[in-house]
Amino acid sequence: MNTLSLAAPAKVNLFLEVTGKLPNGYHELATLFAKISLTDRISVSAQVADKEKLSLRITGPLANGLEADENNLVFRAVRAFEEEFGLPLKADIVLEKNIPMGAGLGGGSSDAGTTLRALCRIFAKDPMRLLPRAAKLGADVPLFLYPDPFLKGEGIGEKLTPIPVAGSLPWLVLVYPDSHVSTKGVFNRLHLNNPKQILTNISNLDRLLLALASASPLPQWQPLLFNRLEEAVLPYVDAVKKAKEDFLSLGACPLMSGSGSTVFALTPSQEQAQDLAAKMQQENRKVFIAHFGGTNDENN
Repeated sequence: MNTLSLAAPAKVNLFLEVTGKLPNGYHELATLFAKISLTDRISVSAQVADKEKLSLRITGPLANGLEADENNLVFRAVRAFEEEFGLPLKADIVLEKNIPMGAGLGGGSSDAGTTLRALCRIFAKDPMRLLPRAAKLGADVPLFLYPDPFLKGEGIGEKLTPIPVAGSLPWLVLVYPDSHVSTKGVFNRLHLNNPKQILTNISNLDRLLLALASASPLPQWQPLLFNRLEEAVLPYVDAVKKAKEDFLSLGACPLMSGSGSTVFALTPSQEQAQDLAAKMQQENRKVFIAHFGGTNDENN
């Protein structure tokens, strides 16, 4: 069997505005995804077989609570690959879980998307063919079929445009307050903004993209970071609210990622990130230091 191991990077949202609600209940977004160096790892051994035979083993410090059954997104990703290319597989997959679940970091979506990329590498297939099937697995899964570290997301998040970024980038300190936030519950609580304010915020997203492309220093674009979903999380989840307040008390400019519960802040240097991370440590929190751009093998 052919074997390949790839990092499955987490993502943060540097910007997230909700621009509308579709008749099917899904919400339309304008968002900026950024992949980071906090990763799961997917190891795939696969070959074409007369009859499908799949196995999944989950390891790593955050493996507890994850079931290696038919409902796991990794299994569903393999099935999507088989259906698209008409290839029944014998595949053994190991998922090393390091990204918290329900944290707004896209861990499950990354695991699925990275599984698809690994299979495409093994069998010399174009991962872009899988975009429609990936979107059916989850709105964030298509993000992880792209090699690009920064992507603008529109629609329900599945319409993606790679974004050029120049210059040196800041470090991230991420705080996961050991609280799972239901994405469905967040959107149920959300009230759409008025059209004028939405247009103003979309203009700020355009300014943020321009600043990143022109290598502007962090103080120039940090005030443009935004997440509409904070208003549907912070008043309802004390642990997330407290993480943001603690960052603010230390002079940081924190932002919640996605629908929560992770809160992150940016620092100009790794040393400052380490200092901030040490101050944010508390019982019932997981604190991570990361940089932008995924990992070395993310783009290979």
